[in-house]
Amino acid sequence: MHPISTAAKRKPEPIMWTRRELDAILRVYGRFVAQGEWKDYAIDGLKAEAVFSIFRRHSEVPMYAVVKTPADANRQGQYKVVAMGGQILKRGHDLAQVLRVFDKKKFQVID
Repeated sequence: MHPISTAAKRKPEPIMWTRRELDAILRVYGRFVAQGEWKDYAIDGLKAEAVFSIFRRHSEVPMYAVVKTPADANRQGQYKVVAMGGQILKRGHDLAQVLRVFDKKKFQVID
């Protein structure tokens, strides 16, 4: 038997947002909070992705989720914005560009 190294025994670290990524997301979030559109958020660091969920009210399911999936970085981009029904609204390699989906004039908050 070969001894298992301590690195092999440890659980993999969850995927999480960097400070720069959170700053970009919170700027958009703060704008909609100031308009009274969004009321709450949740941040989850999971095994394969990081999720920033956006809620209209505290007790509801999230209206939108900003998702970071590093495994998709070389394909369609590691960032995406997903609507409540699972529809991907925008996807890409640059978080700031993906978050611009919320800047569109035709963008409306679903009630």
